[in-house]
Amino acid sequence: MTVAESFNYRQKTHALHATEEQLKDLHDEGFVLIPNVLSKELVESARQHIDELKPFGFDRLGNTDHFKNVFNRDPFWLQFIDWPGVIDLAEASMGSECHIIGQTAWRSHPGHDGWGMHTDRLFVQMPEDMAEDPRFTLPIMLCTAHFYLNDIDENLCPTWVIPGSHKSGGPPKADPDGVVRYKGRKPEPVVCKAGDVLFFRSEVWHSGSKNNTEDQTRYLLQVHYSNRVVAQQFSPYITWQFNPEVIAACNPRQRRLLGDHKPGAYD
Repeated sequence: MTVAESFNYRQKTHALHATEEQLKDLHDEGFVLIPNVLSKELVESARQHIDELKPFGFDRLGNTDHFKNVFNRDPFWLQFIDWPGVIDLAEASMGSECHIIGQTAWRSHPGHDGWGMHTDRLFVQMPEDMAEDPRFTLPIMLCTAHFYLNDIDENLCPTWVIPGSHKSGGPPKADPDGVVRYKGRKPEPVVCKAGDVLFFRSEVWHSGSKNNTEDQTRYLLQVHYSNRVVAQQFSPYITWQFNPEVIAACNPRQRRLLGDHKPGAYD
């Protein structure tokens, strides 16, 4: 029995290399949940590496520890930006010249509160009837992969999503009763296992949530992908420099994901 068969997932799950099916649901639902991507050993190693991070630039510490652009600190993090299956979906949805615009590590301690329904980026806004028109397919310009490094239940900061809400044509909005819905669908928590990946497009309505446990810290790694035409956003920006040790360790695909592109129309 596989993990997906034995665990009670609330959303549809996808096999790691089922790229065509994943891409269809990314257009239809706005997100894809892929179980059992990372091994237990790698999950533990990633948590240990997060514990070793030191704050720099725009990082912050507190109830929520937030470390930006960790790929530039240690070659260890490079493996996650082109993880087999996940990178295939990124390239299928955003083009063979897609790149990353960030890689963020989180520790969310007891008391963390990340609630707030939002979109990450709306590239265009339009009336809902236009967004839902079957003759129109909204291009996928920016996506995030969540690599979960804990077993996630409703008390340990699950990500909440509203399926299909990327087709709304706009940002989240609440009903008169104060509940955010899209076509009658309320936010639903993504409960999952350590090593699972949630891959979602920037327009889908989603939210972080609270750590209601007394003694557990949620660990999370995010990889942010975009179409090449979206500028890379590596803080602290004007003083940004690539780590030579990281660049030396890159394979060709990783170098491209960090920005080593073939010349294009605007270069």
